[in-house]
Amino acid sequence: MAEARSNAAIGRALHISGSAVAKHIAAIFGKLGIEASDDDNRRVRAVPAYLKG
Repeated sequence: MAEARSNAAIGRALHISGSAVAKHIAAIFGKLGIEASDDDNRRVRAVPAYLKG
C-alpha cells in the first residue's frame, strides 16, 4: 500500500487474490481506526497512522 500498488498488484506479489488483499486492507483500516471518507484516501492515511503507532 505504501508503494501505491493496487490490490491486484499486491496480490500478485504475495501470491494471493485481489479480494484477499481487500479483506486484509479492510482489517488494517479497522485496527488503525481509519473510517471511510469522501474527503481523503484511507490508503494514504494508513501509512502515517501505522508509523505513528
